[in-house]
Amino acid sequence: MIRIRGLHKRFGERVVLDGVEAEAETGSAVAIVGPSGSGKSTLLRCLNGLLPFDRGAIEIAGFTLSAGGGATARELTRLRAAVGMVFQDLHLFPHLTVLENVTLAPRVVRRTPVGEADRNGRALLELVGLGERASARPSELSGGQRQRVAIARALAQGASVLLLDEPTSALDPTLRREVATLLKDVAGGIRARGSREGPLTLIVVTHDHGLAADLGAVTWTFHDGRIVRPPDQPAAHGITNA
Repeated sequence: MIRIRGLHKRFGERVVLDGVEAEAETGSAVAIVGPSGSGKSTLLRCLNGLLPFDRGAIEIAGFTLSAGGGATARELTRLRAAVGMVFQDLHLFPHLTVLENVTLAPRVVRRTPVGEADRNGRALLELVGLGERASARPSELSGGQRQRVAIARALAQGASVLLLDEPTSALDPTLRREVATLLKDVAGGIRARGSREGPLTLIVVTHDHGLAADLGAVTWTFHDGRIVRPPDQPAAHGITNA
């Protein structure tokens, strides 16, 4: 379960998050939609401790984040292993192979032995459909394939929550539906493997309403830093208006 309680965030005088209240069930998919500048990506970065917030609290993947930061570097490292993130620009290392990109954090951060990290990395690449491209460089892959590598890398430390920032924004329209299929397959594959971290919860910031529909996601609609819903629609499960 993810719980967000009274979340406030300012950048100077600008209020970006204004008392956000929301819940997401474990193993569910949530699409965060709304106009640019409404607070969507800021919320995503608060969820894995990349941004501190001014008031409120977040419970996620067994961690509790409080206003003002205060978490130690060790605690943040553990949090970000459990709450993986795929950035809009992906940030793959161009000088590393696909497999090296996926296994770098487990080897460096968790001190996972090379053989074990490679076995786990190859299993994740198989899960995202890139088992035969382990030795390729990111420049040799299509945009959709690079997206798959970024997802595998975000899961490599055993994440139980996966955050994605505009995963279809740089993709050809013909590839957008593939992203939804991939995410559903990955979530199902992790569940089928009986991961010790449990079912995978997806939180996706997107302007692509088709992606949200394909994922069967609960929708959090942002406006001026708050989660809102159209007045003619009932509240969706997991959403509490601020």
